Amino acid sequence: MLLLNGETLPQLFITIVRYVLPSEDHTIQKLLLLYLEIIDKTDSKGKVLPEMILICQNLRNNLQHPNEYIRGVTLRFLCRLNETEIIEPLIPSILANLEHRHPFIRRNAILAVMSIYKLPQGEQLLVDAPEMIEKALSSEQDPSAKRNAFLMLFTCAQERAINYLLTRVDSIPEWGELLQMVVLELIRKVCRTNRGEKGKYIKIIISLLSAPSNAVIYECAGTLVSLSSAPTAIRAAANTYCQLLQSQSDNNVKLIVLDRLNELKTSHREIMVDMIMDVLRALGSPNLDIRRKTIDIALELITPRNIDEVVQALKKEVVKTQSTELEKNGEYRQMLVQAIHSCAIKFPEVASTVVHLLMDFLGDSNVASAIDVVVFVREIIETNPKLRVAIITRLLDTFYQIRAARVCSCALWIIGEYCLSLSEVESGLATIKQCLGDLPFFTVNEEGDGADTSKPSQQVNSITVSSRRPAILADGTYATQSAASETAISPPTLVQGSLVSPGNLRSLILTGDFFLGEVVACTLTKLILRLEEVQPSKPEVNKASSQALLVMVSMLQLGQSSFLPHPIDNDSYDRIVLCIRLLCNTGDEIRKIWLQSCRDSFVKMLADKQFRETEEIKAKAQISHAQPDDLIDFYHLKSRKGMSQLELEDEVQDDLKRATGEFTKDGDEANKLNRILQLTGFSDPVYAEAYVTVHHYDIVLDVTVINRTKETLQNLCLELATMGDLKLVERPQNYTLAPESSKQIRANIKVSSTETGVIFGNIVYETSNVMERTVVVLNDIHIDIMDYISPATCADVAFRTMWAEFEWENKVAVNTVIQDEKEFLNHIIKSTNMKCLTAPSALDGDCGFLAANLYAKSVFGEDALVNVSLEKQIDGKLSGYIRIRSKTQGIALSLGDKITLKQKGVAV
Repeated sequence: MLLLNGETLPQLFITIVRYVLPSEDHTIQKLLLLYLEIIDKTDSKGKVLPEMILICQNLRNNLQHPNEYIRGVTLRFLCRLNETEIIEPLIPSILANLEHRHPFIRRNAILAVMSIYKLPQGEQLLVDAPEMIEKALSSEQDPSAKRNAFLMLFTCAQERAINYLLTRVDSIPEWGELLQMVVLELIRKVCRTNRGEKGKYIKIIISLLSAPSNAVIYECAGTLVSLSSAPTAIRAAANTYCQLLQSQSDNNVKLIVLDRLNELKTSHREIMVDMIMDVLRALGSPNLDIRRKTIDIALELITPRNIDEVVQALKKEVVKTQSTELEKNGEYRQMLVQAIHSCAIKFPEVASTVVHLLMDFLGDSNVASAIDVVVFVREIIETNPKLRVAIITRLLDTFYQIRAARVCSCALWIIGEYCLSLSEVESGLATIKQCLGDLPFFTVNEEGDGADTSKPSQQVNSITVSSRRPAILADGTYATQSAASETAISPPTLVQGSLVSPGNLRSLILTGDFFLGEVVACTLTKLILRLEEVQPSKPEVNKASSQALLVMVSMLQLGQSSFLPHPIDNDSYDRIVLCIRLLCNTGDEIRKIWLQSCRDSFVKMLADKQFRETEEIKAKAQISHAQPDDLIDFYHLKSRKGMSQLELEDEVQDDLKRATGEFTKDGDEANKLNRILQLTGFSDPVYAEAYVTVHHYDIVLDVTVINRTKETLQNLCLELATMGDLKLVERPQNYTLAPESSKQIRANIKVSSTETGVIFGNIVYETSNVMERTVVVLNDIHIDIMDYISPATCADVAFRTMWAEFEWENKVAVNTVIQDEKEFLNHIIKSTNMKCLTAPSALDGDCGFLAANLYAKSVFGEDALVNVSLEKQIDGKLSGYIRIRSKTQGIALSLGDKITLKQKGVAV
């Protein structure tokens, strides 16, 4: 442990050789080998220390030890030795172990031979090693030893490995799992260097697709996709992935397989379309992440041919959520509703098969799911005029089941806009009246507190004027028990064996939800205006109008009373008063606005939404161009002699890829230069710079260290430390640096969240002249959050829900020299790598104000929400705030810092 922490302890070596080396204890021997692996075996000039000869005899004895364990661990230790002076005397003993009776020793002896052969002077030490290993491989029976022998040939003598493989093609499916995995690795390596050879290897891969090992068939499928674009090969790989999806119980495995299917969907959509029903079988898993991923893949594979099957499968899943009581049934049902909604928008003809089933969930206890259903119904009733009558009839029948205010508001809007015939308008008015109950909402007792309280009374859902304040019942309504004059909500009625209260609107309004009251007033107004057009009888219209006015006046009276905790808000009051005035005095222009303009605005909103979705699909499409001087292979002029059908298909696919430019990759060398960070100054004795490579879950630092002095630097060490959710994987080792020479040092750092991390440290070294250690402090490396977040989309409802739930908020004041609101918004979008959720039509015009929502998702699944609110001042400058919300503190702070930095750095 002291050695690992940087201590040298050279004085202990002789003591260990004298007293520890002879020990027969297995644990002591294992620790001894670890110690020998760590200690410095060479001097400052790179020569082996003379005392190291002392351990050679002990190692030779261990290699001839009667105990198999001692032999095996010693052979494994030799795999980590780089000093040829120590290894050379041991070679006869190592080779003798290749024929030992125990497989544990043979497999470690093969690894030892491989590591020695790979040394700079290894080929001189073991001239005929490949021949010996090939001979051992032919007679070996142990799977692990065979795997190690083949790996040695694959690494050190690739031609021999290929010959061995091609002479035993028929027996490959019978080989062990470990050996089959190395075979696949060899095939990948060979085909990467020589793509023309892949035809003979693809047959081997396809034969391995029927292997009993799941790991092998998974690797087979991945190898097949990477080597071939032939439809037969892609279909075989997709089938393999679908089989793994069904057979594996581990959720992590299923998620990985779904990722592979998603990649296939992107590059080979036409083949994956036929596999959509196999993919949908993964919905049988109870895990929500798996279900979400499965639905996302399926929705992008929908075509007119398979839409009916897909919708049928989704309907069955919706019914299952109704019959079983699982923990997250509501959330899963919401996902299914959104998926069916998406299907119905793309293919309107299927809407009629699902809309009635989904309307059963308008009264769902999961409010988010019910909102999705009512939004779906609102869109379908506009895009499918043939379904209007059936949807309105069903909505009026099920309206009393709705319990959420937001769902009620949307349903009322549908009733007000799409009840067109006389019977529909009358049914709409009757439904609203029933759900409001008797009017007024409360009455004032003329006798006051002196009322006779001895009369028997029943506790009912009501509001009554008395000396006591109203109480709140379990269903959210106000109630009291009194003999004073009171107005009761219609009592509960028995419907299909369960108690149902028809007064859902009344219950919600009595809790003080006057926005819903305002929506009720607007809906009644629209229905009365429509009734004037379709009802020839004037007295009937007047009667309905007077009842609507009574409802509105009762709501105003309730809102201005002192018996609710909060009075009616000004906006709702003004809107209800406007409705009253409108019913008392109607003009043609006003009628047109209320009965036509609302619908026109909704149609425009749907068109904008469709346009945005189309643009997103176009943006996702791969745009690739072929170069004018690219080589063209004329497939029809090629010799087909000896080529299989799979190879012929592959040739065609490769030609297509070349023609469309799919093989061309843009290498942005300038971007690489931007990632080089200077760590020390030019005047420092040691110059260091780092090239930062950011993968999703780890960061690789390639540090170049240059000795700028005329002296040899000893024990030079790069010491790094991290701040934030970063973790150094391993401590870089010590090096000796010759005068004016350089060294590449690599450091791996694991990342666990999107919090901005800082890597800091120093370079420590010794010189022969100065005994003290010299320290050069390095510049800090700040890890950019932009490497971890990417633009994403979500529904407005989901955005608002997350905005309300997330507890971390960072508020950044706008401070910029940009004077145009849209230009500033575009600058923020570009700087933060986020997606603007606000529709372009909502940002049109020049009113001096702008509000927009931005959204992004991190590679760790974290959501980042941003709201930009701007106002243009009289002097032309922009003011306002950018508010960031997230579930974790790190992403909110990091994004805030990024925005603060970027908005100040903008030039006019």
